[in-house]
Amino acid sequence: MQQKIKPFLWFDTEAEEAAAHYTAIFPDSRVVEVVPYPEGSPRPAGMVMTVEFELAGQRYVALNGGPEFRFSEAVSLAVECEDQEEIDHYWSRLSEGGEEGPCGWLKDKYGLSWQVNPRELDTMLKDPDPGKSRRVTEAMMAMKKLDLQALRDAYQG
Repeated sequence: MQQKIKPFLWFDTEAEEAAAHYTAIFPDSRVVEVVPYPEGSPRPAGMVMTVEFELAGQRYVALNGGPEFRFSEAVSLAVECEDQEEIDHYWSRLSEGGEEGPCGWLKDKYGLSWQVNPRELDTMLKDPDPGKSRRVTEAMMAMKKLDLQALRDAYQG
């Protein structure tokens, strides 16, 4: 099935570099197509215009659109992890050259925001017992990279 919605990510000149970086981090990932700017474009002919790539089977397009727009925390990509080893892997690879934020959020070296979360966090936060969800929220708010065992301990009380 063809993907109906495809996120576009605006870069200044780093689209190809970023796509290569991201596809090296995630399994089941690849660069699909690189399209250069044609003659008469607002950027030099032959410069990479777009890079279509897949991360874990999800398609994205990176655009070398120029310096006018930058990423913000208003949009982030969330990575659901099965265990602490996976959290540690994605956290270290994605935050390298970027900056760590609170509650499992980080900005990568291109300024794109990511959330690196254990898959079970959603279930813990939605628990009908307000004490459990409150304890998990409080524990999470005190963390940068999420510690799955500490979240489980908070959940159990």
